[in-house]
Amino acid sequence: MKENQASLTAMLVAYLRAYHSMHDTPKIYDDFLAYDLISKEKRVLIEQHLIVLIEQHLIEQNVTWDKQLNDPKNTASLFDWITTSEFLMQGISNFVNRARYAEETLKKAVKQGVTQYVILVAGMDNFAFRKPEMMKHLEVFEVDHPATQEFKLHRLAELKWEHPAKLHFIPIDFTKGSLVTALTNSSSYNSNVKSFFSWLDVIPYLTKDEVFTTLRSITEIAPMGSTIVFDYFDTDVFIPEKSSPQMQKLLEYLIKIGEPMITGFNPSNLAEELPSLGFSLQENLSPIDIEEHYFKGRTDGYHARENVHFACAVIE
Repeated sequence: MKENQASLTAMLVAYLRAYHSMHDTPKIYDDFLAYDLISKEKRVLIEQHLIVLIEQHLIEQNVTWDKQLNDPKNTASLFDWITTSEFLMQGISNFVNRARYAEETLKKAVKQGVTQYVILVAGMDNFAFRKPEMMKHLEVFEVDHPATQEFKLHRLAELKWEHPAKLHFIPIDFTKGSLVTALTNSSSYNSNVKSFFSWLDVIPYLTKDEVFTTLRSITEIAPMGSTIVFDYFDTDVFIPEKSSPQMQKLLEYLIKIGEPMITGFNPSNLAEELPSLGFSLQENLSPIDIEEHYFKGRTDGYHARENVHFACAVIE
């Protein structure tokens, strides 16, 4: 993300999760608060980006945006046209199923004694407001870039949402600061109790060294049995002949908005790499696994995104 600027990607993710919640049945993940978290000004900016993306998709099909909108038989809205874009539908699929995977895994961890939930690069996540029944069992820590967190706190104040007592905001720039220092400086965080870390849509934007440094730091502030879930792209995504045109467009789009993806992992090597960082790999879902878990039987265009994997690891 750009220096001193709230992450546009975080807001786009929230916008598209809100779209799914408002327009799709059955819901893979019901983020019914996401739309409210984005201010009108930011929604306009996001919709401008979406219009450009959808228009590009229509041009590739030899159909112009104006022709579609001027067709008297067609009164399409922006929401309607989201469903015409394979690019955006794959994005929504990924945003909602990884969030569901994280929260399903969290529920299992709570039953096994986890009492702290740390959301790394929380973006517009609203778990603490959306899941009051889970908040009875958890202290929740949202860790994020100061600029994004400042935007979110300002928006929460505008909405006048009641701040849960067990929700804590921890500002940090992961490229410069220390997660250990950031969390241990919080009087509410207890490094001696089993914790659950959610790290979604972050790894591709960091260097491999930054990823490994963060994982090692988690073992310094959480005891054995603590859990982390994360998603990652496999290395094929950066090889044009091994990834689809849609995936190449995603990479180009992220470069344009100043948030390029730079890191992928070989899923076959992950189980061997994690022990040196203090973790044991418990689960490593492939796109085929994710399709089977969350999209089997759906006919609305939602599918697992190619090259994306979900992993769950436990501190040894």
